[in-house]
Amino acid sequence: MPIYYRNTQIGTRRVDFLVEDKISVELKSIIKLEDVHLAQAKNYLEAYNIEVGLLINFGSKSLEFKRLINTKYKQI
Repeated sequence: MPIYYRNTQIGTRRVDFLVEDKISVELKSIIKLEDVHLAQAKNYLEAYNIEVGLLINFGSKSLEFKRLINTKYKQI
């Protein structure tokens, strides 16, 4: 997917899943989610101008997940 900064494409990245061009899903398989993982998922929301994201970790003893909201989302 292209990444834009001030309406100029500056690169490309890949999210794990993009559901109906509305929800970014980032999957992890690590012992514990850390701030860096949360920051990465938030950055994807801003870079792709997506309103909602899910960060899901399958690596801990029980399933961990975070629902993220992009406060800078602009509906086009």
